[in-house]
Parts: sequence; C-alpha cells; structure tokens
Amino acid sequence: QVQLVESGGGLVQPGGSLRVSCAVIGSINSLNDMGWYRQAPGKQRELVAGFNSQGITYYGDSVEGRFTISRDVAKKTLYLQIDSLKPEDTAVYYCNSVPNSIYYWGQGTQVTVSS
Repeated sequence: QVQLVESGGGLVQPGGSLRVSCAVIGSINSLNDMGWYRQAPGKQRELVAGFNSQGITYYGDSVEGRFTISRDVAKKTLYLQIDSLKPEDTAVYYCNSVPNSIYYWGQGTQVTVSS
C-alpha cells in the first residue's frame, strides 16, 4: 500500500516562490509516472507536472516555465518548485501517479498566493 504525504505549502505573495514536497511511503517501483496535481476552489483537480514512463518531465500549459518538478529517488520524494506565483495558482497541491491517479489521495498541501 502506498501513502502520499504532501508538505511545504503556505501563504506567498504574488511573484514569490515556494517548493512543495511529496513523500511516497510504501512499496513503489520508481518515481516514473508520478506527478503533481492541484485543485483550486470550485474547480476540478488538474494535472500540472509529471514524470512520464521514461522519466521525462512534462507540464501543463498554464504552468509551463514557472513550475519545475524534480525528485530524489533515494528518499522517494517528489518536489515541485513554483516560481513567479500568481493568485490563480492558489490551490491544494497533491501528488499521485500520472496520467491516471491510482493511489489514494493524500491530504494535499495548501498554497495560497495573496498580497
């Protein structure tokens, strides 16, 4: 059984940066096919960044150039560096498998962008 534990969110001013983390607890073969989602208030959850089956990164159009996904395989941890934050980036950020989420969702980590 895999457990996903997100952390690192917070309140940030527009234009600021933040790095969120996702610890993957339990048996998992690799961090390929893993990524980050977010859910803004009143909106559906969307995929924003991920590693494909070959470990190549990809991003959603709305975050391209501002978000950077990385990972520490030894620590079984995913990271999402978020730069040039905008108010519309306000959301709960989650990690899960991509492109289909097959694990139980963690609690997520709240990112709020506001002055």
